Amino acid sequence: MEIITIETSALGDRSYMLVDGDVAAVIDPQRDIDRILAPLTERDLRLTHVFETHLHNDYVTGGLELARRTGAAYVLAAADEVAYEHTGARGGDDFVVGDLIVRAAHTPGHTPHHLSYVVVHDGEPVAAFTGGSMLYGTVGRTDLISTETTEELTRAQFRSVRRLARELPGEVGVHPTHGFGSFCSSSASSGSDASTIGQERRSNLALTLDDEDAFVAKLLSGLAAYPRYYAHMAPINRAGPAPVDLSPPERVDPAEIRRRIDAGEWVVDLRSRTAFAGDHLAGTVNLEVGDSFATYLGWTLRWGTPVILVGDTAEQVAEAQRQMVRIGIDRPAAGADGGIETWASGGDIRSYRTATFADLADARVDEAVVVVDVRRNDEWAEGRVDGALHIPLHELEERLDELPDAQVWVHCASGYRASIAASLLDRAGRSVVAVDDEWAAAAKHDSLGVTSSES
Repeated sequence: MEIITIETSALGDRSYMLVDGDVAAVIDPQRDIDRILAPLTERDLRLTHVFETHLHNDYVTGGLELARRTGAAYVLAAADEVAYEHTGARGGDDFVVGDLIVRAAHTPGHTPHHLSYVVVHDGEPVAAFTGGSMLYGTVGRTDLISTETTEELTRAQFRSVRRLARELPGEVGVHPTHGFGSFCSSSASSGSDASTIGQERRSNLALTLDDEDAFVAKLLSGLAAYPRYYAHMAPINRAGPAPVDLSPPERVDPAEIRRRIDAGEWVVDLRSRTAFAGDHLAGTVNLEVGDSFATYLGWTLRWGTPVILVGDTAEQVAEAQRQMVRIGIDRPAAGADGGIETWASGGDIRSYRTATFADLADARVDEAVVVVDVRRNDEWAEGRVDGALHIPLHELEERLDELPDAQVWVHCASGYRASIAASLLDRAGRSVVAVDDEWAAAAKHDSLGVTSSES
């Protein structure tokens, strides 16, 4: 038996390929299934099953297309109502993958019908694919369905994880889908790269807190905001995602790009935040392509707004496009590469200043400075700059009229969200300084008066 892990670090998730001889199964595949088809082809493997642990809230699944392309059985919880043919699974159902048995276990909590899959070899459990149930050191969040069902699902999550820990031997490997930076995790994971049932018994939140009420209180108190694009994922997965098209988008010239900006479309500049601050086309939005790209594009963009991708290279555009399909933005409206001198030729080129928290501290000594903090509510509660205005990034466009008519210094926890916010402010015609610095540096400067909810 071999387990191949397919990382999607941009969303903090993992998919898995279970291999036995020349037969394979896949668990929780992401939308861009070429990453799975490649090893199947290279190793001449026959895919027999595609297993979903749950209807995903943080990404669009590639499971349906993968099953259709390969002829594999598409397995998901029998109780989940979907609009396509599939194999319904219930707790206790067995599926044969080579010489292995994959046994479904009903583990509600992250979703009402959530399944984990236990791999049995020669009659003994050897691995468990736990989806959004048992994560490394924690569990999947339970508030993604509705506020009305959150407590009920939290109690179910507690019982599900404890049942897995009770019924499986300590040496069984644990392979969760979430928990590597995913906002589907209820709290920070242990940071481990691998774990077993035995290790989780000693460290998992649901297994070290014996009292269910205490667990519920602890988990619910720690739930932070999650990306607003999540609201669209389960409906897409329930209806059946369309096949992926990663072919290059339509190329557009500078005049067409300016026309689309004027029409209210999002022209997303994929270059680094430093390069963007130095010079950019007026009206563009900066989302530096990297691991945070899809999360904050989906969190900030008004759903349905056309997106045009522009960057230095075709590779930048292709990477951004790949990340977009994972969150249900199937095609960019257009694209262009070759650098700003190519796609911004003849346009209004703007710039703004970048700074550190030390620069902000110096500026506050001599003048009144408007500071806007675009971090999440939970981050704000843990500490903030004295006198700062708090507007989470995804609310910024709707709340621009709350800002004083003055230059704005905008910050987050690392500079990434601040760069998005600064570009939105610049797009709105505001004078802005982007604080491109780590939050820990703020506390070093007395004039910033960093306080917390406990101070």
